[in-house]
This record gives sequence, C-alpha cells and structure tokens, in this order.
Amino acid sequence: MVEKEQRGFEDLDCYKLSHQVMIEAYRVAEMLPSLEKYNLSDQLRRAGISIVLNIAEGYGRYHYLDCLRFYYIARGSLMEVLSAFIACDELKYTTGELAKEREACHSALRSLNGYIRFVRTQQQGCQEYGTKAAHDETAPYLASVDLPDE
Repeated sequence: MVEKEQRGFEDLDCYKLSHQVMIEAYRVAEMLPSLEKYNLSDQLRRAGISIVLNIAEGYGRYHYLDCLRFYYIARGSLMEVLSAFIACDELKYTTGELAKEREACHSALRSLNGYIRFVRTQQQGCQEYGTKAAHDETAPYLASVDLPDE
C-alpha cells in the first residue's frame, strides 16, 4: 500500500481554494487593458499571490498567535482580490464572471476562517511561550515643524 506523501500547507483546503483564487486573479489581470498595467492589474496580481504566500508563511510559524497574524493578512488579501473582481466587472473589463469569482473567494474565505478557528483552539506554542503576542517597542515620534518666515 502506498502512503500518501504529506506536503504541509499544500494539503490545507484553505490553501488549495486560495490557490484557485490566485490563478483566477492572474488570469483576469492578464486580460486587463494596458492602461491598467501598473494599477489594477498589478494590484490584483500582488493581492492574489499575497493570499497563498501568507497562508504558507503562517503555516511555517510555531506560535499560534504568530500563525494567526499571517492568516489574517491572507484573509484581507482575499477580500482585496474580491474587491478587484467587482471593480473589473463594474468597469466592464470582465463580463459574466463575477458570480463564479465571488463564489471562489467566499469558498476560500469560509475554509480559511475554519482553519483560523482550528488554529485558535489548538493554541500551539502557548505552553512554551505563553499566550501573549510578541510585539516591538513603540518608537517615540517627535515632530517639529519649522515654517519659513514670510
């Protein structure tokens, strides 16, 4: 009997569904007019790849709060891609695809939210490192504005 090879984050349903959203984002970005090359097209590609990259990076972190931070960023990028799909539809760059794109985004979102709930309940790393999130010291910002004499 051949045992299935475990690949890690690639086996997560939320990753697989998000990967499909990323592929669709790249497909739509490719078909946008040249005037959108450095605007909507670029933003759509960056947000699409951000989803899967943040899921992978979160999976690679040990403490659950660190993992969650990346999953929340992935969730925000997923909503950004959905917003771009809506914009493409409203600007008539795409037609008749929004329902399929919206469903793909919502499926990935439901799966990602479920995985976030799972990670939150597991609380991996809290025994070793506690339940407080790590954060940097805040830097004091001093601002002085010298206006020229008139």
